[in-house]
Amino acid sequence: MSSTLWLQRQLNDPYVKRAQAEGYRGRAAFKIMELDDKYRFLVPGARVVDLGCAPGGWCQVAVPRINALGDRRGKSVGTLLGIDIQEVETMAGAEFHVLDFLDEGADDKVKEWLGGKADVVMSDMAASSSGHKQTDHLRIMHLCETAAYFAFDVLAEGGTFVAKVLAGGAEGDLQKLLKQNFTKVAHMKPPSSRSDSSEKFVVATGFKGRGNEDV
Repeated sequence: MSSTLWLQRQLNDPYVKRAQAEGYRGRAAFKIMELDDKYRFLVPGARVVDLGCAPGGWCQVAVPRINALGDRRGKSVGTLLGIDIQEVETMAGAEFHVLDFLDEGADDKVKEWLGGKADVVMSDMAASSSGHKQTDHLRIMHLCETAAYFAFDVLAEGGTFVAKVLAGGAEGDLQKLLKQNFTKVAHMKPPSSRSDSSEKFVVATGFKGRGNEDV
């Protein structure tokens, strides 16, 4: 029954249809579009890390915006690094690696592949669902907090962290952590995010640099 309802929702979802029509790998592409349209972190020349990047919809949006292919003359050329625990189909302008960002030394590998620190770390990751709302909420908040600590290791000063969270009462610790480390922390539920979903996105800008997370 749940599978049937999911399929019906997919077939009737205008963003699913639009993603198919415009050649995106998933409807999530529109979420990062809407977030960037408002906060403007995917700029030409930016070095971007996409955590849990499969199937690659966010990367498809980022490639032209950061000028990863260098086809916008007079604009700086960006670098896009996607990492995931599964293989991702290749994409022009993006470099994909199979890596668990939780592994020891993962941050050093990412900086090596990037050739320096990142300007943006973004994540649309979600923990596998248990079917229990409170448990799922805690899992994704823990995942987001872990991603934030990873971002502290790889972001350049002034950088941006973007991640999916779930509304539900465990955001306080994450909010405090991000406010200690970034000059501005905002939340947004993009129009393309399903109305019946509790997901929203945190956009933390102006990374202060290492040494603030335990303040």
